Amino acid sequence: MSVEMMSEIKRDHMMNLLEQGKRVDGRTPTDLRKISVETGLIESADGSAKVKIGKTVVMAGVKIIPGTPFPDTPNIGVLTTGAELIPMAHPTFESGPPGEDAIELARVVDRGIRESGMVDVEALCIVPGEEVWMCFVDIYAINHDGNLFDAANLAAVCALKNATIPGEQYGKGENKPLPITCTPISITECKLGNHLIVDPNFDEEQISSARLTVTTDDNGNFRAMQKGGRGSITLEELSQCLDRAVEKGIEIRKIIG
Repeated sequence: MSVEMMSEIKRDHMMNLLEQGKRVDGRTPTDLRKISVETGLIESADGSAKVKIGKTVVMAGVKIIPGTPFPDTPNIGVLTTGAELIPMAHPTFESGPPGEDAIELARVVDRGIRESGMVDVEALCIVPGEEVWMCFVDIYAINHDGNLFDAANLAAVCALKNATIPGEQYGKGENKPLPITCTPISITECKLGNHLIVDPNFDEEQISSARLTVTTDDNGNFRAMQKGGRGSITLEELSQCLDRAVEKGIEIRKIIG
C-alpha cells in the first residue's frame, strides 16, 4: 500500500472521528494536550524554560546585557525574539539560517509579548539616552508534534518570568527580577473541514486548511492574532476562536501558576 493511500485512509479516519466530536488521540475538539513546564534549566542563561505540550517540546532562554538604546526610543530597553527549528526536532527541519517557518514563529511570539506589554521596557532604562538593558529571547524547537506556536509562546513567557536582570555582573546595581506586568498566552486552532480544534498535533496540522493563533492577556483582552493556511475562517468561526482563546488562556495560566 502506498504512502499516499495510507495518508488518505488516515485523513478520512480523522475526519470521520471529528464528525463524532472525537480526535485520534482521544481528545474532544476543545481539549488541550497535557502541559508541563520546567524553569531555570540553563545555568548560562538569565532565565529559561522548557515546555512540553503533548509530545511537542520547546526550550527558551533569555539573555540580558547592557547596551545602547535605539535613537528613536532613547529611554526604552530592547526586547528581541528569535527562533530556531533544529533538525533533530523533526525530519522536515533543515540546518542553516532561519527559514520562513522559524521567522514566522518568532514574530508571532514576539508580537504577543510586545503588544501585551508583558515586559515593562521603560523600566529597563539604565541611563536615559545612553544605556539600557537589552533582553534577547531565543526559542528552540526540541521535538515537533504540532502546535509550535503555543509551545513557543509558553516557553518564552515562562523564561521571561523566570529571568533576572544581572546587575551585579555588569556593575549596574543589584540583581533583580525582570519587570513583568502580565502573562500573555496564545491559543492556536486549526480548521479541518468545518471543524475547529484547539492545540492541533502534527497530523492534524497537515490536513488543516487554516490556522488561527490568538494571544490574550491576564484580563482576557486580545493582544495579537495571526492567521495561517490558505483556507478561510468565517466571522462565526472567528468568534468561536476568540471565546476559546480567553477560556483556554485562563486554563493554562492556572497550570503554570
